[in-house]
Amino acid sequence: MTNVGPELHRSTETPSNDSPALASGLPVPAAFTKASPSKRKSNFLSVAVTALVVPGIFATMALPAYAFQPVQDTTAADATVALQALKESDAQTVTVAAAAASVAATRDGFSATTHEEIVAEQARAAAAAAYAAYSGPSIGDLLANPPYPNFDLAQVAAVAQQYQGVPYVYGGNTPAGFDCSGFVSFVYAQFGIALPHSVSGIAAMGTPIATEAALPGDIVTMSGHNGIYLGGGMFIDAPSEGRVVEIRPIYTSDYYIVRIGI
Repeated sequence: MTNVGPELHRSTETPSNDSPALASGLPVPAAFTKASPSKRKSNFLSVAVTALVVPGIFATMALPAYAFQPVQDTTAADATVALQALKESDAQTVTVAAAAASVAATRDGFSATTHEEIVAEQARAAAAAAYAAYSGPSIGDLLANPPYPNFDLAQVAAVAQQYQGVPYVYGGNTPAGFDCSGFVSFVYAQFGIALPHSVSGIAAMGTPIATEAALPGDIVTMSGHNGIYLGGGMFIDAPSEGRVVEIRPIYTSDYYIVRIGI
């Protein structure tokens, strides 16, 4: 009889409810059917942690980008809106304190320079430039050889008007520049009459006459100043620094007239 090996023995034990059997009827090893208490606890904790962490990760990844932006400061925008509203609501309203000073509005006065005035000013400027280059006879030369040997008041007035536009120069007694008494002396020298370069000296040489009896060519005298009378309350003189010989009204009532040469 041939020995074919030890006979396999089938377990005759009835498996318990805790030991499930294989399809062959053999019992399932305990390692595959029951876990130790510590193992079950560890598995439970793993499942709990997974249940908490994984959703958190997905929730974080799913947050929109704006969730990470800080809250915007709208103070400036709000102020702009409020200012615009104020402009629109009070656009025609101005609040003025009761104590504010009241100022009366006035219209500025002005005048336009005419073409004639411009031309006259240009002529005066040209004359002043020409007189500044004067190199003619002096008072001494005129007295030695007067161009008008026959004295005539009307002629004196006419000669005097030839020097309109000569600039005022303190101490001047030629057409390069006159002061008041230098002008009167230069005009009279052309008639052979020597006068001092002095307002008071010229007045002392003349004979005072009544205003109504005055003739063009007489000498107008006031405090510190003189000129040549032209009639009708007008005279010609060398006024002051910055001005020129000109015809103008006698500007004061405190004057008198003297006559020299007759």
